[in-house]
Amino acid sequence: MRIRSAGLLCLIWVLSAGQLCAQDADSAAGQAVAVVPHSLDDFLRRDSIEDIRISPDGKHFAIIVPFEDRSILNIVSRADGSTTGYVNPGPNVYVSDFVWVADERILLWVEQKFGRLDTPLPTGEIFATNADGSGQKMLFGFRGEGSKSGTRIDRGRKERASGFVIDKLTNEPKKVLISIWPWTDRAEPYSRIEELDIYSGRRKEVAKAPVQRASFVTDPGGTVRFATGAGASNRVLTYYRASADAEWELLNDESVSEKEMHPLGFSADGATAYLQIEENDGPDGVYSFDTESGESQLAYRSEYADPIRSLRSVSGRAVIGSAFMEEKPKMRFFDRKSADAIVYRTMAANFKGSTVRIDSATADGQEVMVLISSDRSPGDYYLFDRGAKSVNLVFSKGEWINPERTAEVRPFSLKARDGLTLHGYLTIPPGEEASKLPLIVHPHGGPYGVADGWHFDAETQMLAARGYAVLQVNFRGSGGYGRRHMNAGTREWGKAMQDDLTDATKWAIAEGLADGERVCIYGASYGGYAALMAVAKEPDLYQCAVGYIGVYDLPLMLRRGDIQTRRSGRTYLDEALGNQDLASVSPVNLAAQIKVPVFLAAGGEDQRAPVDHTEAMEKALKKAGVPVQTLIYPDEGHGFFVEEHRREFYQRLLAFFDEHIGAE
Repeated sequence: MRIRSAGLLCLIWVLSAGQLCAQDADSAAGQAVAVVPHSLDDFLRRDSIEDIRISPDGKHFAIIVPFEDRSILNIVSRADGSTTGYVNPGPNVYVSDFVWVADERILLWVEQKFGRLDTPLPTGEIFATNADGSGQKMLFGFRGEGSKSGTRIDRGRKERASGFVIDKLTNEPKKVLISIWPWTDRAEPYSRIEELDIYSGRRKEVAKAPVQRASFVTDPGGTVRFATGAGASNRVLTYYRASADAEWELLNDESVSEKEMHPLGFSADGATAYLQIEENDGPDGVYSFDTESGESQLAYRSEYADPIRSLRSVSGRAVIGSAFMEEKPKMRFFDRKSADAIVYRTMAANFKGSTVRIDSATADGQEVMVLISSDRSPGDYYLFDRGAKSVNLVFSKGEWINPERTAEVRPFSLKARDGLTLHGYLTIPPGEEASKLPLIVHPHGGPYGVADGWHFDAETQMLAARGYAVLQVNFRGSGGYGRRHMNAGTREWGKAMQDDLTDATKWAIAEGLADGERVCIYGASYGGYAALMAVAKEPDLYQCAVGYIGVYDLPLMLRRGDIQTRRSGRTYLDEALGNQDLASVSPVNLAAQIKVPVFLAAGGEDQRAPVDHTEAMEKALKKAGVPVQTLIYPDEGHGFFVEEHRREFYQRLLAFFDEHIGAE
């Protein structure tokens, strides 16, 4: 384990300043040193750990450790660092999340790589283990009653449904609440809430959802109070009830209000709930909801950015604020002087330029596990002792990544041609000045509701380490900037959404950040579509294009793929694309307009963007005389998962860029 800074191992609380004092590291930072960027191998390596949490009694750490064909949950004694127990769910099964539900008991849920799928999918199974590795049992899941797993896990009865832990019960320490989603072939399911015994697996129903595809929010006592979901229309309905015995009341219907409402959680005393509500213009607001009167009022709202996550108390049972992606993540609290808010603020003050996330804590709240990350660091876990007023590094997610050798991610904004404000991020190669750089424009996938943000991203860092600036813009249709910004992308594939990428590219060139003679565009999924449309619409702006697991034939997208399997998916496609001439905005029909080399990559088992898109695009490019390279793995899906495949893809990707816009 590599420690980031020895001076951070024992920091002293200065109450008057609200900061932790440490050995001065600024002098070292001021010394000029040559920057040696990280290698491709560094960025392809899996994190050493995916998550680490402290037990309620503070005696153990539980850690998700990833491997090539699985991940395991390892439980470690704090006293001597020895492994006291572990859960190995088997080949191609990955622990996706877990929670300490008692001093010695952990519940966990998994994902599995089924057959030739690209990435693991949630199985909806809930497992349990004791800290010493005993008492391992499947408490809920579709595989039970004699099924073989090759592990020590005892299988309970099976059920064709998915289960998710939503809360612990403070008054019944041996039980938790789980949400159960029955499996249906095509109809959107109605979920229900059940109490689950964490040892025996016995269950009792406590609530039914009043709406399909419901998610639930509980109050600090563990009572389900909110349900939010949607049917085939995709119009969000939000329900509220005053108690466990009360009837559900419709609080908001998006089809009427034309706004979505999402409950975030409750105050510690349960008297106030907090709601994220869309506005007619601009970003969403956070509202306080009086549970007695039913009245709500605006608590706070950013000038332009939606809340990206709730800030929860050290206990995890209350919402104390929200974080906003205002260029970089910014925290706002309902009470800045509360004891829990001070924990966040103190860590932020002493890890300047970083994102602070409270991950777990002991039952008494005295020891708090905090994840500190930034644009240049994948993250380090620190244990903050509120009594001793000290903080110690526990583990680094990628200890081989040196933040002094990674790239800076700079926020920017610009005006699109119609006056719409666009926000984005420019990653600068380490040790380089932001001037006349070879540029890779990198549109995100989705596209609706997805957004690029300020954080560590191994792929963009890998491109920057090669010497390329990377431009990411949250074009209209992206999430994070309010309902109007997202809806502005409706039925604008290849049109205004595409123009936003063009405007951002030309802005970077005009500002002198990018060399206008060395620009390529690369994206995945929708981003692959946008990359090929870019070189069709603006053939003189780019020197090459890369489409990865992309869709290139929009009429084909309406006929084939996994989105159409449910009515809600068909509704989405109708609203996103609409009744228009989709052939005219399909890159497969515009190959003759493309003048630059193209690289296409896809998986033969992709259900979201079937490989037919890539094969048809390749054929059209060859017919038009456009140089095209293709990499197709028959056994991959919507994104490459196998390490050897990922390595070959990125080696070829870098070689392709080097050939056409070669960074020095």
